[in-house]
Amino acid sequence: METSGKVLMIDYEKCTGCRLCELVCAVKHDGVSNPMRSRIRIMKWESEGVYIPMSCQQCEDAPCMKGCPVNAISLNTALGRVEIDYDTCIGCRTCVAVCPFGAMSFNTLDRKVFKCDLCDGDPQCVRFCEVNAVSYVDAGDISLKKKKTAAHRLSVAGKEAATLQAAQ
Repeated sequence: METSGKVLMIDYEKCTGCRLCELVCAVKHDGVSNPMRSRIRIMKWESEGVYIPMSCQQCEDAPCMKGCPVNAISLNTALGRVEIDYDTCIGCRTCVAVCPFGAMSFNTLDRKVFKCDLCDGDPQCVRFCEVNAVSYVDAGDISLKKKKTAAHRLSVAGKEAATLQAAQ
């Protein structure tokens, strides 16, 4: 399935922290209901009620790929994802250390690193997220959404500034 140009888009404001995405990911990849085996992780700040799903960003110039001493990590441009060649990987965990998003993990049972593979174009975290906090979209859609949000904020700030200025 061709997925080039598609990425996971996270809307942390929608995330309820249910962790269903972690469970379905672990079941899909490892057949176990264990969030520690998930390729997506929910970072929780309970006191603030903030939950942020974190996953591999599928970087084009991936630090994990550059840091791998045996070139076991590569960019699959056809599928739009960073992949691990387990036949080449020596388990040194350099990729885990250099990933700025904490998206690379190490499974101590299997003695292998692992990360999001976008479920070959059908991300299960997206399919099962009932509040649509995780979606699978064209990369350009993220940019457009951010531009709209920024434009709205500027508009609101401009109106507030005009109101404050008129009151003086």
